[in-house]
Parts: sequence; C-alpha cells; structure tokens
Amino acid sequence: MSLLKDVRVAILATNGFEESELIEPKRALEKEGAEVFIISPENDEIKGWKNGNWSDAIKVDARVDQVSATDFDSLVLPGGVINPDLLRRDLASVDFVKSFFQEHKPVAAICHGPQMLIEAEVTNGRTLTSFESIRKDLENSGAKWVDEEVVVDSGLVTSRSPKDLPAFNKKMVEEFREGKHARQTA
Repeated sequence: MSLLKDVRVAILATNGFEESELIEPKRALEKEGAEVFIISPENDEIKGWKNGNWSDAIKVDARVDQVSATDFDSLVLPGGVINPDLLRRDLASVDFVKSFFQEHKPVAAICHGPQMLIEAEVTNGRTLTSFESIRKDLENSGAKWVDEEVVVDSGLVTSRSPKDLPAFNKKMVEEFREGKHARQTA
C-alpha cells in the first residue's frame, strides 16, 4: 500500500547539501508512492557533500523562482553546512519555505536544515532539534531546542544528523501522510 500516493514533495537544496540527508529521505518518500521534486536556486544540477568532499551531482527538477508551495503538499530541507548557508541568502528560497508554513503544510528539516526555518521566521514558540552547533541560533530565534533523534511539532519534523535518518524518515512519512496541520503556521 502506498502511504503517500498522490503526494507531491519538494526537496529544497543547493550545492553542498549533505548527500545522505537528501538521498535517503527522497528514497523513503518515493518508496511510499510520493512524487518527489528537487527544487533549487540553481539550474540543471547541484552537487552534494559526503565525508568532507564533493559527491555526485543530482538533477534539479525546477528552479525555486519557477514554483510555489501551492505546487506541493510537503517540503524537505536537507542539511549540510554549505547548503542552508547558501539557501538562506536567496530570497526566493526563504519565501518558498515560509509559504509552506503559511499554507499549514508539513515540513521536515534535518541537521543544519533548520537554519532555513530561522531565516523564514517560523521557529518562535516551536519545539525542535538540529545539529548541535546551531542550537543557540534556534534558541535565539524563539525555538525550544531539545536533544532528541526526531521531534514533531504540529507538522514540523526535525532531526539532528544523518545518524537519525531512520527515525526522521519514519516520522516525515507519517506527517506528510497526515497532510495539513492547522497549527503549522508562520
């Protein structure tokens, strides 16, 4: 049975995404029947990061300025140190993230991915987790940070690092299946 049949998911990423944090959630979503799209400020392809080196390139399905949250049911924000740092400087990417919260759609962010949540100003009053090095950034943005492998707060799924991917993927599929959450808001 396909838990996510007819669910369209955007994965927002750019060069320097942590390879496992994009590839493994993408596989988990597709296994459950979701249609997954790689969205980026870049054209054509983006390169991942694995074990301190550049890894394989993946195809970009659409540029972020050519789509909107209305085109998708859910959003995934992979981490990597470089990826969210580049994305948060791109206004179209920040607006794209914020619009998922405005439309009450589920969002999953892992590792450094929650930096995009800070930039989109959607963390105040939320409970979440992340890679430990951005804990203070999240707390300063009004979030309650906890050290757990996966945290769910009204349609927002967060995890700390690649070692949490099994729990992250399971909760992400669950929340994406549930769809819109009234309390998931900007």
